[in-house]
Amino acid sequence: MPRPRIPVPTARAVVDCAVYVDGNRLPGRFTHTEALAEVRSRGTGFVWIGLHDPDETQMADIASTFDLHPLAVEDAVKAHQRPKLERYDDTLFLVLRTVSYVPHEMDSVSEIVETGDIMVFTGPDFAVTVRHGEHTGLAGVRRDLEERSDQLSHGPCAVLHAVADHVVDSYLQVATLVENDIDEMEEAVFTPRNHVTIESIYQLKREVVELRRAVNPLAAPLQLLAHKPDLPVPKEIRRYMRDVADHHVTVAERISDFDESLSELVSAALAKISLQQNSDMRKISAWVAIAAVPTMIAGIYGMNFDHMPELKWTYGYGMVLLLIATVCTGLFVTFRRNNWL
Repeated sequence: MPRPRIPVPTARAVVDCAVYVDGNRLPGRFTHTEALAEVRSRGTGFVWIGLHDPDETQMADIASTFDLHPLAVEDAVKAHQRPKLERYDDTLFLVLRTVSYVPHEMDSVSEIVETGDIMVFTGPDFAVTVRHGEHTGLAGVRRDLEERSDQLSHGPCAVLHAVADHVVDSYLQVATLVENDIDEMEEAVFTPRNHVTIESIYQLKREVVELRRAVNPLAAPLQLLAHKPDLPVPKEIRRYMRDVADHHVTVAERISDFDESLSELVSAALAKISLQQNSDMRKISAWVAIAAVPTMIAGIYGMNFDHMPELKWTYGYGMVLLLIATVCTGLFVTFRRNNWL
């Protein structure tokens, strides 16, 4: 029988929980229930709680406190969701894919781009961020946002914008590093007498495909947040979201360029391999032609006929060797002059 699962307290999944009033963080430590009660007793402000890899029990506790929709909660527990934006009455649910660059060797088959997830719930008086994966932490986002009380005073949607802006900025950083890899690969492919395995190009192309799958689907949710006025998003935040959407378009275009560049690199590498194979075949054919001369002569004199006048000639052996050497040397010089050898 499987062992019963021991429930883990919700506090184990909470990275930070704070109450913000007029853009300023209230002093003290709060649980998620205490924080929401504080906000609703004041009638102003909002709660921002950050979670990392919550399980179903922990997420159910958060959902019951903030009245989150069960479908959105189910998506928040499961990682590797497709970027999307959903609305449940006054609550927005945004899913973002995070990416991180993994240092590697050019000939390595290890992972180059690592992905994760960030989900953001925003309501009238709360913002809940759920992060899956060990990269793209939000501690710096919270710290930077707390230093801009005018931005934070716009409410939970300010958190939504800050997280989206942080994720898209990470896309730009990863795209720059991947571009350096592609430039290095191009230099290696087009350098004469430099051996580049086609597997390393395919590996880089596969990681670019994964990067595109993480980045491109976010375009539609960002456009909705930036241009759809019936969403519960303040007008000023929509203006900021338009800037994030513009940055996202830039990243998507760069990734598309990466894909085209790698496709051209694959074609160039295959052409280089084909040229090398043709050169090898010319060398093999030239050596086979040279080796055919002594083989043919030795075959003739190895037939053991009784009436072969050359067999009783005093200088026959030496002349045959001289003939073989002369013909083979002539063939070698001819092939070398024609760049076959």
